Amino acid sequence: MRSGQIPDDDGPAPQAVTEDSIACKEDKMSKKRTWTPWHEVVSLRDDLKSGELSLAVFAADLYDVLLQKGQRKVYEDPAEFFALTYPTLNLRELARDVAMRLAGRSDKAYRKLSVTYGGGKTHTLITLRHLVHAPSALPDLPAVRDFKAHIDFRLPHARVAALCFDKIDLELGVETPAPDGSTRMLRHPWSVLAYQLAGADGLRMISASGEDEERDTPPAEPLLVGLLSKPQEEGLSTLVLLDEALMYLRVQVETDQSARGRMVAFFQYLTQAVVKVGRCAMVASLLASDPGKHDELGNEILRQVSEVFGRQEEEDASPVSREDVSEVLRRRFFKPESISDPGRFSPHVTSVVNSLAALDPQTKKERKATEDRYLRSYPFHPDLTEIFYSRWTQMDGFQRTRGILRTFAIALRDAEKWDTNPLVGPNVFLSRPGDGELAEATSDLAAIATSEASAGGHQAWRPILEGELDKARTVQADASGLNGRELEQAVISVFLSSQPVGQKAQTRALLLLLGTARPDKIELEKALVGWTYLSWFLDEVEMGPTRGDGVDDLPKAWRLGNRPNLRQMHDDACRNRVPPQLVESQLVEAIRKERSLTGGAAAAGARVHTLPQAPRDVQDDGEFHFAVLGPGSASESGKPSAEAIRFIEETTAADRPRVNRNAIVLAVPSKDGLESARDRIRHHLGWQEVGTQLKDQPIDPIREQMLVAETRAAGERISEGIRQAYSIVVTVNEANEVHAFRIAATGDPLFTTIKADRRARIQETEISAEAMMPNGPYDLWREGEQERRVKDLVGAFAQFAKLPKMLRHREILGTIVQGIESGIWVGRTMRPDRTYKSHWRTRVDDSVLKDTSLEVCLPESATLSDLNPKLLAYGVLPELWQGDEISVQSVYDYFAGERAVQVPKDGYEDTFFIPACGPDQVSEAVSQAVAQGSIWMTNGPASILGEPIPAGVLTPAAVLRSPPDQIGVGELMAEEIADAWQDGKSNALAIMTAISAKRGVNLPWSAVRSAIGEGIRAQWLELSEGSAPLDTDLSGAQGVLLQTPAAKPGGVRDGRDDYREGVVTAEATLEGYGIQDLGELIPEILEAAAGDPIVFKVRIEFGGEKEPDGEKVERINGLLSEALEELRLGGGGLR
Repeated sequence: MRSGQIPDDDGPAPQAVTEDSIACKEDKMSKKRTWTPWHEVVSLRDDLKSGELSLAVFAADLYDVLLQKGQRKVYEDPAEFFALTYPTLNLRELARDVAMRLAGRSDKAYRKLSVTYGGGKTHTLITLRHLVHAPSALPDLPAVRDFKAHIDFRLPHARVAALCFDKIDLELGVETPAPDGSTRMLRHPWSVLAYQLAGADGLRMISASGEDEERDTPPAEPLLVGLLSKPQEEGLSTLVLLDEALMYLRVQVETDQSARGRMVAFFQYLTQAVVKVGRCAMVASLLASDPGKHDELGNEILRQVSEVFGRQEEEDASPVSREDVSEVLRRRFFKPESISDPGRFSPHVTSVVNSLAALDPQTKKERKATEDRYLRSYPFHPDLTEIFYSRWTQMDGFQRTRGILRTFAIALRDAEKWDTNPLVGPNVFLSRPGDGELAEATSDLAAIATSEASAGGHQAWRPILEGELDKARTVQADASGLNGRELEQAVISVFLSSQPVGQKAQTRALLLLLGTARPDKIELEKALVGWTYLSWFLDEVEMGPTRGDGVDDLPKAWRLGNRPNLRQMHDDACRNRVPPQLVESQLVEAIRKERSLTGGAAAAGARVHTLPQAPRDVQDDGEFHFAVLGPGSASESGKPSAEAIRFIEETTAADRPRVNRNAIVLAVPSKDGLESARDRIRHHLGWQEVGTQLKDQPIDPIREQMLVAETRAAGERISEGIRQAYSIVVTVNEANEVHAFRIAATGDPLFTTIKADRRARIQETEISAEAMMPNGPYDLWREGEQERRVKDLVGAFAQFAKLPKMLRHREILGTIVQGIESGIWVGRTMRPDRTYKSHWRTRVDDSVLKDTSLEVCLPESATLSDLNPKLLAYGVLPELWQGDEISVQSVYDYFAGERAVQVPKDGYEDTFFIPACGPDQVSEAVSQAVAQGSIWMTNGPASILGEPIPAGVLTPAAVLRSPPDQIGVGELMAEEIADAWQDGKSNALAIMTAISAKRGVNLPWSAVRSAIGEGIRAQWLELSEGSAPLDTDLSGAQGVLLQTPAAKPGGVRDGRDDYREGVVTAEATLEGYGIQDLGELIPEILEAAAGDPIVFKVRIEFGGEKEPDGEKVERINGLLSEALEELRLGGGGLR
């Protein structure tokens, strides 16, 4: 994992980028490549490929041409020179202007070349010298023909004098040739000029003594006019060439301040003389090739001399324009036959533009113009040559055209062996795949960039580039859609675009540089964003802060800065400034604060322990314990750590084993997850340290915003790292072995995830009572055992690993309660007198569960201390009621002991045992059941329900039945039992006797009394005058006198008309607030009555002793009509 890279938690480590892996990727790329590499379309010159072409050849030297010693034939020999020369439009224009002046057709006497070091100025001067020195001997080459065609008249023959100032030694002078071929060492520029134009005679012409000796002061204009006119005596024109003037002037003035005046005067005299001599021209290059001469003094001298030239000169000449660069490069580097037909390039250019159009919508819209531009530049990427021409030429250390030539010569020579890209782009500045060193051309460029002064001081660009390329390869290795080393190219492109200091590359321009080999757009953009994460020197001002939503946009611009960015400072802080002890303390604190590790555990019933120091901190009390252990317990799946094992197996010491091993679950970190969490904490502390370092320093708002955002984001990632680290659960398995298993991180609290994992075997709901029976799956009963203490049953789940881990005791107790209430077993508690109170098929309250003597017995061996009377109701106990009625004796038999019954289950029948219960206890239960009205007992004439059984009536022969069907009010009337009524009158005993006779069984007095009461409420019956109260017992039934009510005056309907069997009614007088309260309850009443009809009838009475006011009646009726039109006082509705 590289420093500065945030790891993917639990993910694979980045794969090493090896030469073999790159070669494999290249092989796959070649199989699916649809374009042709540039070097298979155009062919490099053999001398460039072989290395025979010295790079020094690109440094043209006018002095060598002047002496003609055969040392630099490529410049000295016109044939070789013009074979490699591209006659640009500007160069042809300059040659035409000079030729016209030399032919006497123009007044443009002299020109100053406005190009920097390496910009082609010396090459231009050599071109002019060859064209006019011996025009008749010029070779017949395309370049020469181009010049002649553009000049469009016969080239004039001129004597050429070249002042190569960089060759003049202040002490010894310079070897100077005369027209006759003789040479002489001369010290002063005017002497050199005179000797080249007229030999010794020239020296005499400007000498005061008339001797061929040098003079120390510059000759005045008249003398120079004569000197410049001298060649015309031989029918020749005069061409004066000045090269590297500033270099000489700077050294002269540095040595002798008075030399400045002399040299300025010389240039003043010379320019005036050139203008006055017809057929005389001068072309000057004043700039120094040594950037060191362009200091304050050098620039001051240059301004003075330029002012002299500026008085009469024409506009400056620049022989090579940006449009010419590609052609200059083509002619210099490639075999003529491979570049002679530009039409061959069209298919390859079309392929490139297709690739770019897939990345850039604007290219797609401007396809034709783009194809023309790329065709003119082929095989060079036009944007790359533009970067060199417009940006690098501003740097003093870069040699304009010569620098471009030299740079590309090295790059093409090396890249031709391996490059597969369709254009010469940033790809040629990469080293061979698998080679971690900088390419030679890139190393040279890095040295130039390093030498440039900037506001932030010098930059060591070589290590910067090596580091950035290494990071790019890391990201690039995971990008399956990048086959042309696009991310490495991005580093080169941004570096080139960032020069001079302060420059940058726009994202669109960068994509166009990278998109020639059809990269996948999404993969490319993703990889570029990945580089921004790792880069140490990309300027954050351009990148901006990292977004927090997981989706980052590309920066609008890219710049490799002159100082480490915040990420590099962060990486340095992580490696060198954040102590490991602080990381560990912060890690423990972060674990302690991470609420998701324990969230929900206490609420679920667990006793929670966060970072316990020792096993003794986790009690061995039978309760369920969930512990989150610290970093020292880190484990792997299948390999619990020694510390985790100690918490499971020990309590206070190694010789005191934990009894309740099944009641403890541990959450521990994984080793890899713990290291990831440490990294995240270290990252956060690193950002805090960067903030501390910058606290008292000025920082721009964007960097400050990024620092705040990165610090916050790093802090937020700690929580996630802690959650992901705690992915190992340690507990005992069913075999009682301590085992560790990994769980997948989810969005739920950790305990929720553990609880849901079947391997943890945590149970939070009640289990089946049947499972706790003998021979059940839990096997809690020893052979022959008939009862067990509930305390022992509950404790067994904490002790024995074969049982599920119960979160709470109440679920176990709930299961036991379920078993008692369902009759699976009998519960019993010991009374103070050492007798037992039994609990079977009855509710078990908390007081019983809290009784430490509570135990459960198997029903086949248990005897009940009492019997719940509700159990005797019809259909409650299985097989008790064999028909509609049973005898008391059959109940005795049912509870005689060893009774087994069959109970239907889902698709099968199960056998249940009925515990024994003594006859006295059964009789007591029968008595209570009859008194409670749950069963009806008859014995002879006695018929009892809902009242105590008289003494002696409860015998084994007594018959038990379900309570009789409800007696309807209609059954009480004369229409049904005429014998009980006479003249509309009767009594309760007569009615009971008549109904019993009709039903064929003696009905209980309680049932008849209840029916009579319903008849009275329904106004079907009423008590006669002198009647006994209705609530009397059977002995007083004859005294309950009944009659049918007489009809009431006033139109009130007979109560019997409103009564309907099966309908119950409620009636009350309500105040206004009562009506309001009732209205609020209507929805709930309707919900409760769902499925049965319910009707609300409204009766409103208004008035008292006297009739109410009519206006009030009408007002109330108006309000009532809003609810129901028929609801009116005084008629027309319910009154």
